[in-house]
Amino acid sequence: MKTIEPRHGVGFILKKGEKLKVVDPQGEQVSDFFCLMQDSPDEYLSSGRTIDYLSKIYMEKGDTLYSSKSRAMCKIVEDTCGRHDFLLTPCSKDTFRIIYGDKDPHQGCEGNLIEAFSSLGVELGCLPTTLNLFMNVQMREDGKIDVRPPKSQAGDYVVIEALEDLLVGLTACSALDSNNGSFKPIDYEII
Repeated sequence: MKTIEPRHGVGFILKKGEKLKVVDPQGEQVSDFFCLMQDSPDEYLSSGRTIDYLSKIYMEKGDTLYSSKSRAMCKIVEDTCGRHDFLLTPCSKDTFRIIYGDKDPHQGCEGNLIEAFSSLGVELGCLPTTLNLFMNVQMREDGKIDVRPPKSQAGDYVVIEALEDLLVGLTACSALDSNNGSFKPIDYEII
């Protein structure tokens, strides 16, 4: 098991048939997951395609996640938390500047993921919406959203199986509101 320190990210290759286990070791910590097809890095995990094909915004065990070109990329095969979504983009310097009023903002998950993919030889200018593991965003009747504390408890995990060879970026989220006011590590392993 490897650890992603609070407010950091990593990049790695996940081969077809391998499984990625992402663990929230302390509870109430979000992790942003994003992937690209290794054989064509311009093909990426698509929140829009996945939501269209599954007709839902919350992902759970048994759900297949699709690429921007409608190829099945990976599948959630185990899940002890039951709350992951495709609702919000990765936090960024602008997130911290606009929402939190930070004068010297952290690069956030967006910056961490861009660095992670750069370490794999892929330069990204920006990122679309990622899969927000353990995130707890509630939709209100009036169409507004509420970011609530993650439902994950210490030791909760999700296992994602690669259906193609993937380049993966994974973070320990950097946004206070998403993580109930604190920053914690995320653990992961390739099985």
